This record gives sequence, structure tokens and C-alpha cells, in this order.
Amino acid sequence: MYYVYSLNCKDGYYLGCTDNLKDRINRHTKGQVLATKDRLPITLEFYFAIADKYKAFEFEKYLKSGSGRAFINKHFD
Repeated sequence: MYYVYSLNCKDGYYLGCTDNLKDRINRHTKGQVLATKDRLPITLEFYFAIADKYKAFEFEKYLKSGSGRAFINKHFD
């Protein structure tokens, strides 16, 4: 499975994709991920589990687009 996830950070949110969600969240929490190490603390807001790697990365890309951000705001704010 591949996981598209959103983290609440001290200055907004972060979207990512991984095949090992537990390890990736652990690395974010420990400050081992460059993109979020200066944005701690983080909390997991949501994640989607997707079997197909390419669909997962396409969905992450969509969520980072304008309409994807609108989707997040409508369903998760």
C-alpha cells in the first residue's frame, strides 16, 4: 500500500506520500525530514491508503493543486 498523508505543522500543513506511513511519521516527528524539521510539532491529520503507487502519487499531486486544496478545505477543515 501507498499512503498519501497530511500533517498539521506549526505553520500550516504538509502533504506527502510513502509506502511506510508509521516510519515516515516517526521520521517527521524526530525532525529527520528536511521539509518539516523546522515546522515541528506535527500531527497526522489524515491519510489515504492506495494500492497503486502511481495513483497514490497522482492523488498527492492533485491534493497540492488548487482544486485539491479546495477538496481538503471542504472535507477536513
